[in-house]
Amino acid sequence: MQRKGTAGETRNNNHAVHEAYSFACMRCGHGWEQEYEIVHLAYPDGRPMIVYYADGERVPSPLTRPTCSACGGHVVRIMRAGRVSEATAALSHSRR
Repeated sequence: MQRKGTAGETRNNNHAVHEAYSFACMRCGHGWEQEYEIVHLAYPDGRPMIVYYADGERVPSPLTRPTCSACGGHVVRIMRAGRVSEATAALSHSRR
């Protein structure tokens, strides 16, 4: 399947890398996880271009300026995938 990004580039899902990250906002404490499809392309002059997709939509790189969807803050800790769900499970277990 092919999709178009906003810069007019075409991507093929067979050339994508999939990565997931956990995020925690240091301002409000909100935590979330997100999977990304990362496509490595090249500009016409040969310079590399990396494009990120989340839930089928092109998004900015989560590594350069992550934004908390709860408060809009930009002081966000980025962790390996699964950290938020592990913490949520531990909290719900300890409240029993």
